[in-house]
Amino acid sequence: MDLNSTPYNNTIPVFSTLASPFDGPPPSAINGDSPSRKPISLWPGMYHSPVTNALWEARSKIFERLLDPPIDAPPQSELLTKTPSQSRTSIHYNFSSDYILREQYRDPWNEVRIGKLLEDLDALAGTISVKHCSDDDSTTRPLLLVTASVDKIVLKKPISVDIDLKIVGAVIWVGRSSIEIQLDVIQSTEEGSDASDLVALTANFIFVARDSKTGKAAPVNRLSPETEQENLLFEEAEARSNLRKRKRGDRKELENGEANRLQTLLAEGRIFCDMPALADRDSILLRDTRLENSLICQPQQRNIHGRIFGGFLMHRAFELAFSTAYAFAGLVPCFLEVDHVDFLRPVDVGDFLRLKSCVLYTELENPDQPLINIEVVAHVTRPELRSSEISNTFYFTFTVRPEAKANKNGFRIRNVVPETEEEARRVLERMDAETLQSVRSTSK
Repeated sequence: MDLNSTPYNNTIPVFSTLASPFDGPPPSAINGDSPSRKPISLWPGMYHSPVTNALWEARSKIFERLLDPPIDAPPQSELLTKTPSQSRTSIHYNFSSDYILREQYRDPWNEVRIGKLLEDLDALAGTISVKHCSDDDSTTRPLLLVTASVDKIVLKKPISVDIDLKIVGAVIWVGRSSIEIQLDVIQSTEEGSDASDLVALTANFIFVARDSKTGKAAPVNRLSPETEQENLLFEEAEARSNLRKRKRGDRKELENGEANRLQTLLAEGRIFCDMPALADRDSILLRDTRLENSLICQPQQRNIHGRIFGGFLMHRAFELAFSTAYAFAGLVPCFLEVDHVDFLRPVDVGDFLRLKSCVLYTELENPDQPLINIEVVAHVTRPELRSSEISNTFYFTFTVRPEAKANKNGFRIRNVVPETEEEARRVLERMDAETLQSVRSTSK
């Protein structure tokens, strides 16, 4: 199946951002650039990657308004009703013929770097949210749209870096001031493949709208699904939204049964602390799986609103999680999914960001596919104020590549045990969240 022939409108080609010494300058993502328009590379507040370059070129008029909104312009007076097709956008990676683009995305195992793909998903979701919220009136005040959370990102099959790739996304649900965007990463490996078999990865992003002047929640354009599939996606997203609201309003204390689970989790950890010679050799303390890295957030990593690009944070968190799983298992990990992520507070240029990871727990019931659940917590640290706040908590699930496991005799994954009550609570919360997610998936 030719990806270029798929029935999606608004396809944006992606080109490499590095010049080849053997070729002229890379082609532009659009034709007819005005010589008087400021080059994309000089726009302030732009996090640059092949995909963000293509998106900003293709949507330059919209983003120029966001960069330089009309002074004292009024907010949008009337909400519009839009369809999912009006926001549907796809981007196309021409990996098969663009050598430099291919090299920018290649990982050591000849697959696409998942961290870079997470950046691109966030960038495309942002563009789609802007398209849905735009009223095409240059005299009104544009909305500030920020990533609120990632509901789920699931890898369905490996993504080759040698075959053309397409990401297709559209708005599938809106609330009063929130928007959910669903993205499908599509790659064809065989001629005549069924459409459902082409989806290599799915992702759901939730954005919230703020008034760019007051910073308060702002209403967004309504959504009118047209097809049976669009109606189904809307209903599923509505159910997820209601579930999130119920969970926020239902913070109960541990009941007796949960307290027993807590004590059971802590039992083995206490043996490690009190009688280490008698501890289970197939187990390891959670604290002994930790890794950490730090960085100062630079201006080159900011988005059009001047804040650090959410996709950049996901990229860095993913690569630390991958390293944590690698050091823990002793074999090359295989990414499976990103669980729900909440963006609790923005990260600004100049912030001192500390990313701390650990193996939260493992699932060993299926020896052919042991699961390694990694937690990465992003802390914004301000040494001069002696403060540290959590910006994001990311949860990644990995297994081990089958070919790597087959070449290592006596391979085993250890059980991870918490040492403190706080660690045990985090483990229980994630286990319960995973159970709830499984129930939801089964009921669909």
